[in-house]
Amino acid sequence: MVEEIAAGVGATDQEVVVTVSVRDVAAAAGVSVGTVSNVLNRPDIVAPATVERVQAAIDSLGFIRNDAARQLRAGKSRTIGMVVLNVGNPFFTDVARGAEVRASAAGMSLLLGNSDEKYDRELAYFDLFEEQRVHGLLVTPVGDDLSRLERISNNGTPVVLVDREADPSAFSSVSVDDVSGGFLATRHLLDTGRRRLAFVGGPASMRQVADRLAGARRAVSEESGATLEHIPTDSMTVEHGRAAGEWIRLRSRSDRPEAVFAGNDLVALGVLQGLMMHNDVRVPEDVALIGYDDIDFASAAVVPLSSIRQPRMLIGHTGVDLLLRLADEGADHERVVFQPELVVRSSTAG
Repeated sequence: MVEEIAAGVGATDQEVVVTVSVRDVAAAAGVSVGTVSNVLNRPDIVAPATVERVQAAIDSLGFIRNDAARQLRAGKSRTIGMVVLNVGNPFFTDVARGAEVRASAAGMSLLLGNSDEKYDRELAYFDLFEEQRVHGLLVTPVGDDLSRLERISNNGTPVVLVDREADPSAFSSVSVDDVSGGFLATRHLLDTGRRRLAFVGGPASMRQVADRLAGARRAVSEESGATLEHIPTDSMTVEHGRAAGEWIRLRSRSDRPEAVFAGNDLVALGVLQGLMMHNDVRVPEDVALIGYDDIDFASAAVVPLSSIRQPRMLIGHTGVDLLLRLADEGADHERVVFQPELVVRSSTAG
């Protein structure tokens, strides 16, 4: 086995790159290449004095083993690729943290990509991770076209969908029951006595949005006299939520929804800002408001937000577990679905 690394050495205005190989280390230590390889990989079978001599040569030359090259020669790296919809959303940050903790415990590293809810960016990350021959992919897809992921999986790279339920005949997946979550949020608003409701979020092509809206519609259909208006947004961000909140605030009191279910907490925080911008609409007295995800910022808002809690870290943990079972054990596809939890705060129960 030959290990190599390019060690950078600075010089005037240009950087000179010096390649230090295992052969260089062997020559400096006066041992064979095989002995250096044993020191790097199986030091227990090498005499302590020889290990010390080789280590001194490594330190002197500045040799750093190229573990990536070694892994690629073996056919697969010890790196997991992960692509999420929006790293600016603390929900996905926490999911990624959970995945990183579990990957690290398994001796793996995690590379995180942000599709920013754009399909072309998602495809670019798929290209990159395939070139890197990652151990597997954790993906929150932008849309419903999973054909590229099917090809990646068929080519031998395990794929697990995260925050997205999938047919187990095609993929392993870990998700939360968003239809149930949408029902919970809307049922809570109805239980506060509100009948004129609105759902704020989009685009509807995003599966999570569609499922939460479906749950909301189901709850309203079961309540006599209740109505649900869909106020779409182009993205699930604070900015788009604020614009929706301002538009709601400017409507007459008789036309304004009595309660708003925002598709996630970022949208809910924006709606809250838009509604309270001029202190002429009170939350929850005039408009009750509930979000989704229960990110840390929800409880810290000027009016603490009611929300639907998802087990963010556990989703990441479970995604890695499913991936490693696929990659290392040849397990069948599995589908894990967690149930969401209603968290009531001042924005609906003030």
